[in-house]
Amino acid sequence: MENWSVDQVCNWLRQRNLGELVPKFREEEVSGAALLALNDRMVQQLVKKIGHQAVLMDLIHKYQQQKSGLASLTHCCDTASPQFPEAICGKNLKSFFARYKTLQWTSSYALPDFPYDVKCLLAEKKCPDHSMRIRIIEFLQADMTKYLEGSLYPNSQQYNIVVNALLQAYPFLDEDGNGFLLWKRALKDRFKYVRRPIEDDEQVLRNKCKFGHRRGQTRKSSFAENKPDDVQVQAEEEHVHLEGGAMDVHIKWLKQEYTKTQRNWKEVNNRMNVTIEVRRKMISNKAPLREILRLFPFLRCPYQLFREFQLLTHMDIYKKTVEILEVYSENILSLYVVRNNPINIMLQENLKQHTEEDILKYMKMTAACLLLPDVFGEDSSLFAAVNEEVKVVTPVLEVKNPFNVNSCEFALYVGREELAQLDDCTMALAALVAAFHVFDIPCPKRIHRTLNFLESLVFEVRSPASLP
Repeated sequence: MENWSVDQVCNWLRQRNLGELVPKFREEEVSGAALLALNDRMVQQLVKKIGHQAVLMDLIHKYQQQKSGLASLTHCCDTASPQFPEAICGKNLKSFFARYKTLQWTSSYALPDFPYDVKCLLAEKKCPDHSMRIRIIEFLQADMTKYLEGSLYPNSQQYNIVVNALLQAYPFLDEDGNGFLLWKRALKDRFKYVRRPIEDDEQVLRNKCKFGHRRGQTRKSSFAENKPDDVQVQAEEEHVHLEGGAMDVHIKWLKQEYTKTQRNWKEVNNRMNVTIEVRRKMISNKAPLREILRLFPFLRCPYQLFREFQLLTHMDIYKKTVEILEVYSENILSLYVVRNNPINIMLQENLKQHTEEDILKYMKMTAACLLLPDVFGEDSSLFAAVNEEVKVVTPVLEVKNPFNVNSCEFALYVGREELAQLDDCTMALAALVAAFHVFDIPCPKRIHRTLNFLESLVFEVRSPASLP
């Protein structure tokens, strides 16, 4: 940690749900060495919230204690055996050496030497695709097994060490603060996949018994040998039952939490992460949207919809949409094709009633958003229903009083039913694009060019679609 740069400190803060502190830490140029040198007074100046102050100081103290513990432990082990305290014997001695081994593993771990094509991709700072991510995870899993002397059961701390090492070496893999959880989960799943077919390893068998995979069955009995298919079916059913039971608990919690006024958003994020595979399977199997929203009502919240989009694509769609409207709004409004459009006429009338710069900018961005289909000569009713009733089943915006600062309303509709209320045109446009991807809905042909233009900017295509 002493040698960390400011960027690495900021990544470390995000991984510990202290992302709010990142702007201040960047402004004050807090590196790893500076972080460890912070005292109570400095923390109070840097961090406003008392809860964040307490968490930050606790993390710093724990790191310093771990470091000092490792130094003293190394010195103790280097000296003669009579130097060990008399209390360290039996179980205490066993835990003592287990603790030392973990600390030694922590201090000595280094990333493996990846294959040439992986190194080239990482050197170019490109986010890997699905197949390349699998290759990276496979090498990390094999390397961890080597460090663990063949064990296939790393503990949580060891997973954290490896993922932290990966993200510190290649910060662009952090994926806007979500990378730690995604890489850690992928690494855990890889170990599960490797353990699954193993039947003769004592540690695997012991842990399968411990966690109920085969209900205490350690080896195939003579009865199992006579009926291998029955045993396999039973094991698969039990595995599905356990997995399904855990998912039911998460889904029930999410449904209950959605009804509350004060929500635990940190836990919501964690449980939405855990259940994403279930949602994706339901969506790919064309389950009714109403059923998906019944099980996962938080998809009605705009920022959870954006977060789901980010988990799928690694792109912050809200941030990208803000940039798109700020860059293109003036160009869109200056085009001849929209000069006599009712939306533009309504905008010009309302601009005369205000002088505040922020309000004028907001109105222009709103008009640019609503005029996009007309710019491309496409069907605007498939994009937004302005002061009208929604008539289409594909994702569409409902907009009322778009230029009235006090009474404008934005909502996202899917299947002629309201999915979410939205704060402004930027959030509305981001939610519309996200809905097509998150719910895997085909884009209507009569609005294809408009959405293609937006997506090419969101996904940073090298040659993005341009305005006519």
